[in-house]
Amino acid sequence: MSKTRVVIVGGTGYLGQHLLRSFADNLQANFPLALAFTHRSIHPPKALLNAIPQALHFQVDLSTGDGLNAISDVFGQPDVVINCAALSVPRVCEMDPEAAMSINVPTTLVKWLSSFREDTLLIHLSTDQVYEGTKSFYKEEDETVPVNTYGKSKVEAEHYVSANCQNFAILRSSIIYGPQTLSPVPKSLPIQWMDSVLAKGEALDFFHDEFRCPVFVKDLVAVIQILTNQWISEAKQVQLILNVGGPDRLSRVQMAEAVAHVRGYNTSLIKPVSASSVDRGVKSPSDISMDITKLIQTTGISPTSYTEGVRLTLEAEDRS
Repeated sequence: MSKTRVVIVGGTGYLGQHLLRSFADNLQANFPLALAFTHRSIHPPKALLNAIPQALHFQVDLSTGDGLNAISDVFGQPDVVINCAALSVPRVCEMDPEAAMSINVPTTLVKWLSSFREDTLLIHLSTDQVYEGTKSFYKEEDETVPVNTYGKSKVEAEHYVSANCQNFAILRSSIIYGPQTLSPVPKSLPIQWMDSVLAKGEALDFFHDEFRCPVFVKDLVAVIQILTNQWISEAKQVQLILNVGGPDRLSRVQMAEAVAHVRGYNTSLIKPVSASSVDRGVKSPSDISMDITKLIQTTGISPTSYTEGVRLTLEAEDRS
């Protein structure tokens, strides 16, 4: 049986590392799989290389495409490419829109894929911030009206992928939360941050009027695994856009309260404030909660509740 070749673009990031670990588990289970990932820095983290020695790694600059041809030359044409790479901090995107567009719109990646003779499935990570935020539970068919540069770059990416790829799955992800990665990522993780500030016993402000559907990272990984397996087994055209969120519509206050309840912290430390009271240097949508009916119908997944995801995350942190 020929091996399924999977490339994770942005494999050293938060989602990328969780995907690598999950696909590596398939390798250990003797699943016919070849695995590779890309990284932007000269050397990927040693902890990641030591944990997943089976995976090949390639330095790639998505803004120029440098390094992509080395993947097909050395690793071979991939069956599935999962694009997790992005400039994903809205404030940073607002300060440098050109960089946001050059990294977040995968023109070089798609052009590389279009050079192959055989079909490759591109699983592309998008965001809930493509929505305007003026109502609750957006459906995939709703109009995309982003309010900031980050959202605009991801809408442009969606348009480019859908116009130029024969086979694609675009995943509009909400806030991703869960355990830390094999090689800890530098960015602050939401549950871990809330846990650390509440543990100090100091009062802190949280927004009560911005709503999301946070998704447990292992659910998002499972969705990508399912889509990969469906593509390999069914070998039919895929052109798909999915909302990928958790089952709960939550404000930042409610997210923090769940952490407090699991840990036994005093919830009076959580001070509700309006998002409009803080200047974050970027406009943020008020309510980008998503309807995930299509996700459940397509994948059969049973999304983890936020409270259960918090419990699993904190248990993993306590064990590490």
